[in-house]
Amino acid sequence: MQYLLLIYDTEADWTKLSQADQANIYKEYGELTQSITQSGHFKAGQQLQPVATATTVRVRDKKRVVTDGPFAETKEQLGGFYMIEAKDLDDAIAVAARIPSARFGSIEVRPIVERNRP
Repeated sequence: MQYLLLIYDTEADWTKLSQADQANIYKEYGELTQSITQSGHFKAGQQLQPVATATTVRVRDKKRVVTDGPFAETKEQLGGFYMIEAKDLDDAIAVAARIPSARFGSIEVRPIVERNRP
């Protein structure tokens, strides 16, 4: 089964970290990515640009409304994701718990709907 692990943290807190601390966290992410690739869990993953670069699109009454910025102001912002293959939810949670941002942010584990495609 595939799961999307959505990585939320606070951008403002990230910018307060020293460059050395940021480098250590990036190193941990690299090691995690290598580990879950070797274990067969990894399907995809990327870090996202800062939330200030987001554009939100809505269609209301058949009219497109485009807004600079994220969908909603929140304490934590979506910073990246991993798409993984896991045998079950417990396996996916175990991988999510290894994500460095779980220590200071949160990881949302969402199963992916798998549909038969023609």
